[in-house]
Amino acid sequence: MKPTNNNINIKNKRASFDYAFIDTYTAGIVLTGTEIKSIRLGKASLVDTYCYFVKGELWVKNMHIAEYFYGSYNNHAARRDRKLLLTKKELRKLERTADAPGFTIVPTRLYINEKGLAKVVIALAKGKKEYDKRQSIKEKEDKRMMDRMFKH
Repeated sequence: MKPTNNNINIKNKRASFDYAFIDTYTAGIVLTGTEIKSIRLGKASLVDTYCYFVKGELWVKNMHIAEYFYGSYNNHAARRDRKLLLTKKELRKLERTADAPGFTIVPTRLYINEKGLAKVVIALAKGKKEYDKRQSIKEKEDKRMMDRMFKH
């Protein structure tokens, strides 16, 4: 059976405002049956999510996947920790750099690939200072003004 709905693309818009991305990775995610059904319906959120390491494995914390409406007693918990799947080489590299002060790993996007599998794009990120955030707002406003001027 081929999945027909591949246009699921859930983004963490706040992450690009709060962090400067250094490197990005695409990771698989370990889900239960009702979780993938909820994601295919677009019922997920990446707000306030982050990744952490436990015994060499990467986990995502605070990812909200709404309970599946038609799920029965075996429905999932909405905010449980979920394991991310990367190669050993990528995991070692991420773990080394994420231990440095000021660095963190944040999920930036959740999508369904062409095979029907849920994937998470994670970024190794460094927190922005307040003046960096003001600069981001200024650039966004300048771009909006330029778009307005060229459309008229």
